Amino acid sequence: MPKGQLEHANITVTDPERSAKLFEQLLGWHERWRGPSQLGGWTIHVGDETTYLAIYTNENARGGFAKGVPLNHVGLLVDDLDAAEAIVAEHGLEPFNHADYEPGRRFYFFDWDGIEFEVVSYE
Repeated sequence: MPKGQLEHANITVTDPERSAKLFEQLLGWHERWRGPSQLGGWTIHVGDETTYLAIYTNENARGGFAKGVPLNHVGLLVDDLDAAEAIVAEHGLEPFNHADYEPGRRFYFFDWDGIEFEVVSYE
């Protein structure tokens, strides 16, 4: 049976520089690539050697999607949940729905464009 992992997710935002900075600080990631998208617009890839977010924008990017349209949330694993929450708050975003159940502690936040993220720690 094959074994795999999530390689990347592509999200549309109104300000890719702002979003890239958040994920670099939150996850200890770095910019892997940036440039024009094949279909127009602009993309920044932020991640590590195996996983990344493709942070895309174009002239029609407006943000403010309703939760669940088209996805519910993106889960992010961190080794220090309290430090991660402080970084989210420093960026002016509001952590909510704190919980502690298997397999770990977690909180959620919406980014500036209405994309929901779950931040979880197994520590």
